[in-house]
Amino acid sequence: MSPRRGDAAAPPPTDTEWAIHFATNEAAKGWDELVNTAPKNVRWAWDAMRVDPGPGSGKPTSRHHQLKGPLAYGTHKGRTLPQWQIEVTGSGRIWYLFDEERGTVWIQHAGTAHPQATG
Repeated sequence: MSPRRGDAAAPPPTDTEWAIHFATNEAAKGWDELVNTAPKNVRWAWDAMRVDPGPGSGKPTSRHHQLKGPLAYGTHKGRTLPQWQIEVTGSGRIWYLFDEERGTVWIQHAGTAHPQATG
Protein backbone atom coordinates (compact mmCIF):
# COMPACT_ATOMS: atom_id res chain seq x y z
CA MET A 1 0.00 0.00 0.00
CA SER A 2 1.62 3.23 -1.14
CA PRO A 3 1.56 6.23 1.15
CA ARG A 4 -0.71 9.10 0.22
CA ARG A 5 -0.91 12.75 1.12
CA GLY A 6 -1.58 13.14 4.82
CA ASP A 7 -0.30 9.64 5.70
CA ALA A 8 2.28 9.27 8.45
CA ALA A 9 5.84 8.74 7.25
CA ALA A 10 7.66 5.74 8.70
CA PRO A 11 11.37 6.17 9.34
CA PRO A 12 13.66 3.90 7.32
CA PRO A 13 15.32 1.08 9.25
CA THR A 14 18.93 1.41 10.37
CA ASP A 15 21.46 -1.34 9.73
CA THR A 16 20.33 -3.26 12.82
CA GLU A 17 16.57 -2.75 12.40
CA TRP A 18 13.92 -4.57 10.40
CA ALA A 19 11.75 -2.94 7.74
CA ILE A 20 8.04 -3.28 8.57
CA HIS A 21 5.43 -3.58 5.81
CA PHE A 22 1.75 -4.47 5.62
CA ALA A 23 1.15 -7.68 3.69
CA THR A 24 -2.53 -6.84 3.12
CA ASN A 25 -4.86 -3.85 3.02
CA GLU A 26 -6.85 -5.49 5.83
CA ALA A 27 -3.74 -5.55 8.03
CA ALA A 28 -3.20 -1.82 7.39
CA LYS A 29 -6.80 -1.03 8.29
CA GLY A 30 -6.61 -3.18 11.43
CA TRP A 31 -3.36 -1.44 12.39
CA ASP A 32 -5.15 1.92 12.36
CA GLU A 33 -7.92 0.47 14.55
CA LEU A 34 -5.33 -0.80 17.04
CA VAL A 35 -3.54 2.56 17.06
CA ASN A 36 -6.81 4.31 17.88
CA THR A 37 -7.55 1.79 20.67
CA ALA A 38 -4.15 1.27 22.32
CA PRO A 39 -1.49 3.59 20.88
CA LYS A 40 1.16 2.94 23.55
CA ASN A 41 0.82 -0.83 23.19
CA VAL A 42 1.01 -0.59 19.40
CA ARG A 43 4.15 1.50 19.69
CA TRP A 44 5.69 -1.16 21.96
CA ALA A 45 4.76 -3.81 19.37
CA TRP A 46 6.20 -1.76 16.52
CA ASP A 47 9.45 -1.30 18.44
CA ALA A 48 9.61 -5.05 19.17
CA MET A 49 9.09 -5.94 15.50
CA ARG A 50 11.54 -3.29 14.36
CA VAL A 51 14.37 -4.39 16.67
CA ASP A 52 13.79 -8.05 17.58
CA PRO A 53 10.89 -9.67 15.67
CA GLY A 54 11.69 -13.20 16.77
CA PRO A 55 13.06 -12.43 20.19
CA GLY A 56 16.73 -13.12 19.60
CA SER A 57 17.21 -13.53 23.30
CA GLY A 58 15.52 -16.89 22.75
CA LYS A 59 12.93 -16.02 25.37
CA PRO A 60 9.52 -15.54 23.77
CA THR A 61 6.87 -14.34 26.21
CA SER A 62 3.18 -15.09 26.55
CA ARG A 63 2.52 -11.78 24.76
CA HIS A 64 5.14 -12.20 21.99
CA HIS A 65 5.78 -15.64 20.55
CA GLN A 66 5.79 -17.80 17.45
CA LEU A 67 2.42 -19.30 16.65
CA LYS A 68 2.07 -23.06 17.00
CA GLY A 69 1.02 -25.94 14.78
CA PRO A 70 -0.09 -25.14 11.24
CA LEU A 71 0.07 -21.40 12.02
CA ALA A 72 3.77 -21.47 12.97
CA TYR A 73 4.68 -20.60 9.37
CA GLY A 74 2.95 -18.59 6.70
CA THR A 75 3.67 -17.64 3.13
CA HIS A 76 4.34 -14.30 1.53
CA LYS A 77 5.14 -13.94 -2.17
CA GLY A 78 5.68 -17.70 -2.41
CA ARG A 79 8.11 -17.91 0.50
CA THR A 80 7.47 -19.80 3.74
CA LEU A 81 8.41 -17.70 6.77
CA PRO A 82 8.06 -17.98 10.58
CA GLN A 83 4.80 -16.46 11.82
CA TRP A 84 4.73 -14.68 15.18
CA GLN A 85 2.11 -13.01 17.32
CA ILE A 86 2.14 -9.99 19.57
CA GLU A 87 -0.77 -9.64 21.97
CA VAL A 88 -1.41 -5.90 21.94
CA THR A 89 -4.53 -5.89 24.15
CA GLY A 90 -6.67 -8.61 25.73
CA SER A 91 -8.08 -9.49 22.31
CA GLY A 92 -6.03 -7.29 19.96
CA ARG A 93 -3.34 -9.11 18.02
CA ILE A 94 -0.66 -8.56 15.42
CA TRP A 95 0.39 -11.57 13.39
CA TYR A 96 3.47 -11.16 11.25
CA LEU A 97 5.96 -13.08 9.17
CA PHE A 98 9.60 -12.24 9.31
CA ASP A 99 12.05 -12.67 6.52
CA GLU A 100 15.56 -12.86 7.95
CA GLU A 101 17.13 -12.96 4.52
CA ARG A 102 15.54 -9.64 3.52
CA GLY A 103 15.39 -8.03 6.98
CA THR A 104 11.65 -7.46 6.58
CA VAL A 105 8.60 -8.00 8.77
CA TRP A 106 5.29 -8.57 6.92
CA ILE A 107 2.22 -7.77 9.01
CA GLN A 108 -0.39 -10.37 8.04
CA HIS A 109 -3.07 -9.42 10.56
CA ALA A 110 -3.64 -6.54 12.92
CA GLY A 111 -6.88 -5.96 14.72
CA THR A 112 -8.74 -5.27 17.92
CA ALA A 113 -10.39 -8.70 17.88
CA HIS A 114 -8.64 -12.04 18.18
CA PRO A 115 -8.09 -13.56 14.69
CA GLN A 116 -10.57 -16.25 13.63
CA ALA A 117 -7.81 -18.79 12.90
CA THR A 118 -6.03 -19.67 16.12
CA GLY A 119 -3.29 -22.05 17.03
